[in-house]
Amino acid sequence: MPIATPEVYNQMLDAAKAGEYAFPAINVTSSETLNAALRGFAEAESDGIIQMSTGGTEFLSGTGVKEMATGAIALAEFAHVVAAKYPINVALHTDHCPKDKLDGLVRPLLAVSAERVARGENPLFQSHMWDGSAVELHENLAIAEQLLAQAAKAKIILEVEIGVVGGEEDGVANEINEKLYTTPADYEATLDALGHGEKGRYLLAATFGNVHGVYKPGNVKLRPEILKQGQEVAIEKLGLPAGSKPFDLVFHGGSGSLPEEIKEAVSYGVVKMNIDTDTQYAFTRPIAGHMFTHYDGVLKVDGEVGNKKFYDPRTYLKAAEVAMADRIVLACQNLNSAGHSLK
Repeated sequence: MPIATPEVYNQMLDAAKAGEYAFPAINVTSSETLNAALRGFAEAESDGIIQMSTGGTEFLSGTGVKEMATGAIALAEFAHVVAAKYPINVALHTDHCPKDKLDGLVRPLLAVSAERVARGENPLFQSHMWDGSAVELHENLAIAEQLLAQAAKAKIILEVEIGVVGGEEDGVANEINEKLYTTPADYEATLDALGHGEKGRYLLAATFGNVHGVYKPGNVKLRPEILKQGQEVAIEKLGLPAGSKPFDLVFHGGSGSLPEEIKEAVSYGVVKMNIDTDTQYAFTRPIAGHMFTHYDGVLKVDGEVGNKKFYDPRTYLKAAEVAMADRIVLACQNLNSAGHSLK
């Protein structure tokens, strides 16, 4: 099916919240990892989200170019073509974008989609993330309000982060401390600035101890009840019925999380969970195994000529694609999105 239209993307998110499941958002850095993500979603019979980070988009443009918007546009156009061959809906998203990179990624992409919409076409991407966790809350929300207005005009959903996700991603590192937990005041300030849909739809990456990467047990303390607390703050402020889930929540740092933690977070209104570390390892592990097993084929050892069958990239990338796809199927099962597609 084609890349999800704005209408289909909204339906996907609505269905996920109502059905208490969430979509894996898989980071990709190449056409091969994109193909693995599409394969995984299709095998799970799940709609899904494919996303690109700032470093990933820069890499996608080529190490001789290093332009984030160029790389993002290139892979997005590729995705629009190949995704049409799969029987599931896929949304395209850009991941964490801090203030100093907005002009190199999010703002140019918003302009591209605005031009497409003005021509009667669908936007190139379905959502973008503004990561204001490194600035004060009032500045974070002021920039979010400006971007939300631009996104709404381009039929795009904005993702915002209120709080701090710990660990390291693309060179941005945050400590593991009390700032990892979004407060009731943070939730209220978000509603004051961004509203509840009347200014445009947004996804909220509220933080409840999330950390990028995978850590051994005991190093990270997730508190999913903070997400429930945020929904209760919004219910009271908006005068909604008890049990409502006003916020569309995002779970960052999902790799390595326990199934019961994921289930609890999803029950509080999480509709999207970011997964990168787990799928990176799944993709790389078969390649490493291939190189160690066939070292005398991929290397010209002791003056020999090697074996082209083993150093042809297609040989080991096929296994990498399958392994990454299998990991995505498991993620869909953990998020209860397997078998959920609007096809």
